[in-house]
Amino acid sequence: MALRIYGNRLLQTLPGNLSRPTQSRVRESLFNIWQGKIEGCRWLDLCSGSGAMGAEALCRGAAVVVGVEQAAPALKVIEANWHKVARPEQTVRLLRGDVIKRLPQLAGQQFDRIYFDPPYESGLYGPALGAIVQYQLLAVNGVVAVEHDCQRSLPLPEGLSAIRSRTYGRTSLTFCAREQIPQ
Repeated sequence: MALRIYGNRLLQTLPGNLSRPTQSRVRESLFNIWQGKIEGCRWLDLCSGSGAMGAEALCRGAAVVVGVEQAAPALKVIEANWHKVARPEQTVRLLRGDVIKRLPQLAGQQFDRIYFDPPYESGLYGPALGAIVQYQLLAVNGVVAVEHDCQRSLPLPEGLSAIRSRTYGRTSLTFCAREQIPQ
């Protein structure tokens, strides 16, 4: 299966439902909401799947794209997709492994935009969002977009607040930012 992203670029995906690419209307909506915020940003793509979201961020000018993906067959597809669209001045890095085990390795780095789309039934939402807060991976004015089943509540850890939500059929995108500490 193939899918198209910004600029009518064709990307590859894994056969069947192995990578569950984000629906085009969800992807388009996300990038419309974040219009003007991608150029030069540091992007973290958690549960990267086919790499379409990171590839889209690269096409729109992200300076850095880091991805985490556990499925070994997906890694080659993601790398091929990202290197197909990345410009020489852009940095791409792909980490293989469990997202909960990999997030501590990113401590000390901060990202302006984080996209998180785990398998809906995985139980990763609370632990991964908690790790984002714990390891201070979200930049001060950064935003996390979480894709999830609209019929399930999203467990948000202390330190992260929902600032916006959009629903597309059974898919919801919830946007979260760092909670402001009262002074």
